[in-house]
Amino acid sequence: MNDKKFQRLLIILGILVAVIIAVIIVTFGYKKDTKTKIGLIITGSIDDDGWNGVHYEGVKNACKDLDAKLLVKENVKEDKESCEKAINDLIKEGATMIILSSYEYPKLAKDAVQKNPDIAFYGISAEVYTKNMTSYFGRMYQARYLAGVLAGLKTENGNVGYVAAMPNVEVNRGINAFTLGVKSVNPDASVNVIWTGTWDDKDKEIKATKDLVNNKNVDVITCHQNQQNVVNEADRLGIYSIGYNEETKGLSDKYLTASVWDWENLYNQIIREFMQGKGNTVQRHWFGIETGVIKLSPYSAKVTDAEKAQIEQIKAEMLAGKNVFSGIIYDTEGKMRCNEGESISDEILLGKLDWYVDGVVMYEE
Repeated sequence: MNDKKFQRLLIILGILVAVIIAVIIVTFGYKKDTKTKIGLIITGSIDDDGWNGVHYEGVKNACKDLDAKLLVKENVKEDKESCEKAINDLIKEGATMIILSSYEYPKLAKDAVQKNPDIAFYGISAEVYTKNMTSYFGRMYQARYLAGVLAGLKTENGNVGYVAAMPNVEVNRGINAFTLGVKSVNPDASVNVIWTGTWDDKDKEIKATKDLVNNKNVDVITCHQNQQNVVNEADRLGIYSIGYNEETKGLSDKYLTASVWDWENLYNQIIREFMQGKGNTVQRHWFGIETGVIKLSPYSAKVTDAEKAQIEQIKAEMLAGKNVFSGIIYDTEGKMRCNEGESISDEILLGKLDWYVDGVVMYEE
């Protein structure tokens, strides 16, 4: 064999080896990512206690159950520019469903949502809806009502406290339901509300708790904040507390229970809906107590068997169709908002609740 033939043979062999290696790499070494990509935007960190942490864990576990890939944008401020940037980044990374997990996001993102009609959006605020954005939430007011019943049973002086972030429809709904629960078993009690003006500010929440205890003599307190600063401070002060978002560990028996979410349950339902090709086929999802999405956490030893039985009886009535916002309801100005035999509609509860029921007292310095 002359040198030229030998060189040609080596070239051919080299090409064959290269082709074989390429086939092996393609066949065994490279796997195309075919998983559905779900985007999540949160205002804080995935490691946060409270609102952001429980959302992340809920979506993460749901994606794992459904074999989807989770993409997360953390610490996204509630402003238009930040929200739109997070959305655009998620779309570039391949997200085909994007979850907007904070109350202001759907309003801030409306333009970006409409510019991306092929992306399915799910927003936690019910006031905003487009063809490709479905609102989702739980009827937390049902658990708030039950928590209010317990607060009404436990208060000795009729002064109950409520530390709240800001007066939007969601927060107002919780305050009103809680107060209705309190007054259903303790008609002379009042719920003293103090605003922090923010979802997450430890110093403000601690100060608000102290102000209500020291200046309004509240002996039971609850909250609507992202984290557990209020119940931690209440426990330090030795008064009864009822938490929100998730159960708080390591507190005394004065921590009675919490109005909590099963976010994994909720996200399993809406992500499965999307993956089955049914995304955005309804305007909203509002999961009630019968779904297990919202509930009370286990009671402390300070809650008596009689109190538990009373609350469970009311829960059974809810499961049978009782509407928390029904019957005669007056607001703080003495105006009748609901009459005997009537119920307040979901449309009002979701979008027009800018008043407070009789028994709510706004804190003033």
